[in-house]
Amino acid sequence: MYLAGISGALISVAKRAAKSVERVPETSSRAHKLPAKQEALFREVLTIFEKEKLPYAVAGAFALREHTGICRYTKDLDIFVSASDASRALQLLQAHGFECEVRDPVWLAKAHRDGFFVDLITGMSNGVLAVDASWIEHSRPATVVGVETRVLAPEELLASKLFVIRRERFDGADIAHIIYASRGKLQWDRVMQLTGPHWEILLWALLLFHYVYPSQAGYVPESLWRDLIGRLEREVLSPDPNARFRGSLVDDKMFAIDVKEWGLDNLLEERRERSVQISLEDEENCA
Repeated sequence: MYLAGISGALISVAKRAAKSVERVPETSSRAHKLPAKQEALFREVLTIFEKEKLPYAVAGAFALREHTGICRYTKDLDIFVSASDASRALQLLQAHGFECEVRDPVWLAKAHRDGFFVDLITGMSNGVLAVDASWIEHSRPATVVGVETRVLAPEELLASKLFVIRRERFDGADIAHIIYASRGKLQWDRVMQLTGPHWEILLWALLLFHYVYPSQAGYVPESLWRDLIGRLEREVLSPDPNARFRGSLVDDKMFAIDVKEWGLDNLLEERRERSVQISLEDEENCA
């Protein structure tokens, strides 16, 4: 009886684990049909922004589909705007009956109506990357829910996913798919420009791509491999004794002990404070 009880408990745990795994959808090119009301709302938002000539670009699942062919169900519409244009975007949506709020002054505002959401994204949550006019200028023409609009260029889409490497969400596969689907025909100078001093994170993503697609190593230019690996070699052989701890920029929860108990640097807090200050200055300059 005792062993039977243990066996039953193990089977129950296994079933729950299987159900949990099933909740993660497989990648596919099969299109997901949005509910009619949701699609109509997304179409309305894009039409408003197009009519008012708001500088923006569609990101998220719609941009990923455009560049890779991967279809992913989305419950919200991701819009990238600069911090200086975010307030105007919120005003436009509020005038059309949306409830709006700034969830995080560093990177996110939300608008919702009838249970459907629009995310206005002005950068990365860790403050490392901020959307500026160049992100919109580089965007590509596309048709989204029947509206002629624009989506993030593959370079910006790739960069926007570099720091989505948390325990509960990892976009490394999306980056690998962007490189593979583009056959490496990316503006790599632009990718490097966007990455800036965080080139190790880019190298990490490229190594994952190489592991997944070893015969497509040439999709990443040899000159870029040599540059990044050369930088790594120099850093390893001659480490900077004054280099600061950067774990909080990766995941502030997983590396909380380093900051709160071991007394290491909290670059996340510094970057976020700086981003908020820059946003406030931009708003004052636009006023």
